[in-house]
Amino acid sequence: MADRDASIEPGPAYLDPDSGQRLALDTPLWRSAAGRPLMIAPLAGMTRIDIDRTQRSLWRYATSLPVRVADPITLGEGCTPLVRRPVDGLEALFKLEWMMPSGSFKDRGASVMLSVLRQQGIAAVLEDSSGNGGAAIACYAAAGGLRAKILVPASTQPSKIVQMRAYGAEVELVDGPRQATADEAVRQSDRIFYASHNWQPFFLQGTKTLAYEMWEDLGFRAPDNVIIPMGAGSNVLGCDIGFGELMRAGEIERLPRLFGVQPERCAPIHASFIAGVDVPVPVETGPTVAEGTAIAKPVRLREVIAALRRSGGATVVVSEQAIIQGLWQLARAGLYVEPTSASAFAALRQLRATGVVKPEQVTVVVLTGSGLKATQTVAELMGR
Repeated sequence: MADRDASIEPGPAYLDPDSGQRLALDTPLWRSAAGRPLMIAPLAGMTRIDIDRTQRSLWRYATSLPVRVADPITLGEGCTPLVRRPVDGLEALFKLEWMMPSGSFKDRGASVMLSVLRQQGIAAVLEDSSGNGGAAIACYAAAGGLRAKILVPASTQPSKIVQMRAYGAEVELVDGPRQATADEAVRQSDRIFYASHNWQPFFLQGTKTLAYEMWEDLGFRAPDNVIIPMGAGSNVLGCDIGFGELMRAGEIERLPRLFGVQPERCAPIHASFIAGVDVPVPVETGPTVAEGTAIAKPVRLREVIAALRRSGGATVVVSEQAIIQGLWQLARAGLYVEPTSASAFAALRQLRATGVVKPEQVTVVVLTGSGLKATQTVAELMGR
């Protein structure tokens, strides 16, 4: 095992990536004074002996968090199945992240973020979402006794809107593309705390537990490759943070390659990655069946690209046809996911066909959301 990294500064803190400034964690913040998303300063990580095996949730990795949460908001999130399945001739490990209380991987971030915010004294939160993030925030706000307002694009799947409202959240529909909803949330953030899953750094502390969980699932080893649907990139960043901590803790000797998957119709991170830059480049965007990844202006683009490059991975773009085909192929293998998740399987097919990912390697395909979230879309696709 690698030695622990002695360069980690003592004391957890917010970190402004632009200035390097460290800020105390006892104040609820969602962005820096310069208007940039904050991160949590690098942490030392935890070892296998630190796992709390009395917990059947992501809170078994609570030792890895930057603050101690006395009373977490938890519904048993995490501990999702990792299954080996042959799908249309391709065999891989599939991480079933839809098997969470609200039906998507966003529950990891929602549980940790809202637990910390409640402990910091926040009683009401604002979120913007194309569906899954809003459902997760509404779910955990209800479980934690918080008020939640969710802004969603008017085109959001009706089933997701119903789910948010059933939890008791106030839901406001915003006309226009997904970016218009994000812009409106920033405008309203002076009236209610903006607990954005794209901006708030504690959300990433929840998503990093995916890395810890894969490590434990695989007998305390890292996989060779992880293939992840990518919109704003919170799962890519979570895996980068989690596996990075495991390396610093001496538990793994290398990072897995991370492959972030975007639909051809909305692939801004891919465009910057292949251009060899970490700033936005001009790119045309349009509607996609993979609505969960339809984010035209990801606020952490620079950090996501750095994470992909640090891992030795890459971006992958997939066509609408490939996404839809992947949806049916997964369903015929018993894995009923929303189209956004199917993009990851489409990427696996491409990566295997080009030899970038080899059959003998340990490859995990992250399936992020339940097909029940997209009943209307799936029905329409069947009708075609």
